This record gives sequence, structure tokens and C-alpha cells, in this order.
Amino acid sequence: MIDIYMTRLYEFTVCIYAVSVLLYFVDFLHNNRKANRVAFWLLSIVWCLQTIFLFLRMMETGRFPILTLFEGLYFYAWVLITLSLVINRLLRVDFIVFFTNVLGFFVMALHTFAPNHEQSVAGAEQLMSELLVIHITMTILSYGAFTLSFIFTTLYLIQYNLLKQKRWGKRLLRIEDLTKLDHMSYVLNVIGVPMLLLGLILGLIWAYIQIPNFHWYDVKVLGSFTVLIVYGVYLYMRVGRNLQGKTLATWNVASFLVLLINFFLFGSLSRFH
Repeated sequence: MIDIYMTRLYEFTVCIYAVSVLLYFVDFLHNNRKANRVAFWLLSIVWCLQTIFLFLRMMETGRFPILTLFEGLYFYAWVLITLSLVINRLLRVDFIVFFTNVLGFFVMALHTFAPNHEQSVAGAEQLMSELLVIHITMTILSYGAFTLSFIFTTLYLIQYNLLKQKRWGKRLLRIEDLTKLDHMSYVLNVIGVPMLLLGLILGLIWAYIQIPNFHWYDVKVLGSFTVLIVYGVYLYMRVGRNLQGKTLATWNVASFLVLLINFFLFGSLSRFH
């Protein structure tokens, strides 16, 4: 009975999240500051409920709940909402919360309505270790940084096209200037790359210790290092070749697509993730 109530509460939270995203979309189209404020407080409620669910799950399992794809999706959504709220308060960049939470809503809805394979949780608990928790946490946090970097890049491309087409208006003025958007995208990738590198190193150490006959050519391992390489190339082009502008932005978008393929597709094909 408790599980049924919790499921309904999850679904109610998703509904609140949907209303928040819709109000942000209204603000995006019509510069409605009242809708923006209501959307922010609804999003804050969603964050509070998510945090409570996270702690309840932690108390239920006796561990940090990120060991399966199902739990990882939930933590990923929580990271996106947390980062979007912090950025909204500290930087007050218009539209960043809307674009971030479009992705966050998709991830949370996928978590809520996808089947929960309890047998995967039981198997994961047998392999539990502090090293594994640190590995998964750092990897998901790096994915959160890359996601926000992608959103800043998307805003950059929107602003770039508006300027190129000379479409002046309120929306153009509300989006930050190209230099700031490009800089924030770069800073987030600078944060994400070393976190992902450290997370992968810890993951390899854990795999060698815990998994018999571990192989480098596992599809998830190869995919994760591919993500690290494409973002490493981004940093090389930015720092080593001093490349900026649309070309670098396009590479960042392509890098995020590689990340999504690795997270959703390669994770399901892996033998131990």
C-alpha cells in the first residue's frame, strides 16, 4: 500500500514539474515575469520532493541509491534541477532554467514511468563498495555539467542565428551575449572533463577488483572513453587552437549527442552496467 502511495506521489511530482516547464515556456514566448516566478517556486517544490524521495530511498536501501540505470536516472534529474536553481539564483541567465528542465523533465518522466527491475538492484547491492559510489556520483555530476554546457551552446546558436538574420526583439535582448554564453559553456566543460576522467579511473579500479574477467572492450567502457575524448578535443580546440564561435559550438552539440548515446544505449548493452 505504501508503494502505491509513493508511486502516486512520484506521478504528482512529475505533474508539478510539467506545469513548471510549461510556465517557463510561457515566459520564453511572452516575457511573462509572473509566470517565471510561479514556475520557479513550483520547481523548488519539485526539488524538495525529489530530495525527500532521495533520502527515503537512501534510508530504505542503506546506501546511496545510484547503482542502477533506474536509480541513476533519478539522481541525474535531481542534479539537473539543483544546478538550474543555483544558476538561476546566482547568474540569472534567462531561459537557462527552461532549457535545462525540458531535459530534466524527460529524464524524470522516464524514471517514473519506466519499469523498476528489482533484481538489478539486488545484484548491484552485492557489488556495493564506496569506490563504486564515488565513481557513479562523479560520472553523473560530470554529465550534469556537460548537459548545462550543451544548453548554453544551444542558446549561443539561437542568439547567433537571430543576430545573423537581424531579428531584433525582446527575446534577443533577454538571451545573454554570445561571449558570455560561449564562456559558460567552456567553463562547464572544464569542470566536467576532469570529473569524468577521475570517475572513469575509479570505475576501472573497481571493475578490476570486483568483476571477474573484466575486459576493456565492454561497450560501456569504450563509450565512456569516447565521451571523454570528444570533450577533450573540444578543450584542445578551445585552448590549444584558440578556436571559438559556431564551429566549436557545433562540436559541443555533437559531443552531447555522443554522451546521450553512451548513457542510454551503451549502458543497456553493457554486461555489467
